[in-house]
Amino acid sequence: MASREVVSYETPLSKAFKWFSAVFIVIYLIWTVLPIFVMFMSSFKDLLEAFNIPAVGDWAGVTVFFEFTPTFKHYHDLFVNLNFSRYILNSLIAAGGSAVISVILGSMAAYSLSRIEFKGKNDLFFWIISTRMAPVVAVMVPLFAIFRTMGLVGTLPGLILAYTTFNLPFAIWILKGFFDNVPYAIEEAQMVDGASRWQAFLAILPLVAPGIGAFVVLCILFAWNDFLFAAIIGSGGAKTLPVATRELVQPQNIQWGSIMAAGVVTTAPMMLLGLVIRRYLVTGLTMGAVKE
Repeated sequence: MASREVVSYETPLSKAFKWFSAVFIVIYLIWTVLPIFVMFMSSFKDLLEAFNIPAVGDWAGVTVFFEFTPTFKHYHDLFVNLNFSRYILNSLIAAGGSAVISVILGSMAAYSLSRIEFKGKNDLFFWIISTRMAPVVAVMVPLFAIFRTMGLVGTLPGLILAYTTFNLPFAIWILKGFFDNVPYAIEEAQMVDGASRWQAFLAILPLVAPGIGAFVVLCILFAWNDFLFAAIIGSGGAKTLPVATRELVQPQNIQWGSIMAAGVVTTAPMMLLGLVIRRYLVTGLTMGAVKE
């Protein structure tokens, strides 16, 4: 018997929607990628060349944007004269320290909320996540007063603690969904064989590793790009990249070349991190979406 060929017809509405989607994606890519591209190119230009742009409407003159002599003096100024290597280290320590502490404490709290039933459990869980809903500016003044009393203002431990204050509730909320998705029978089998509750907890950690990895990335992104906490809590001895970049804008002088280079130094590591682990990030974020 001859097989029937299925012919699909597109309606004018579906064709229009495809064209609209394609145009929207192109415009969105230009809108998001072009500023990053301009920042990257300008970081290798001399100040005069960076401001050498074509006249409005002169599309043929856009090639002037690519006509320049590359220079690394802006990056040299960042790391030799402006001490940006110290600020990169501060950002790494603050972001990494907060992520590690939030994952360790958050995974244990999330496991307890997922496996243990007690009175007021739902109320406690809602209170935990409600602390993350508060805007940062609403708690900045009391946090600053507490940290100043404890002598933590201007220190990396204080900045790590400030980030953990907001990352930990988010960790508990996210990781609880991952533990809910792991069958309890796995832990029961471990405990029947003589394992303790702690050993059973450690046994299922590899099963939620993609979710934990995804959350670690989100914590690092939040802390790496943060400006408000770093400017107030970490002012002075715990200055990070966003704050150091902001200080390049001075009333009498705006160091455009150094600002462009600092922007590349700040954004490039996180963009590379996202590209390297994008597959695992999507897997981790969707891990607890479906309950079995």
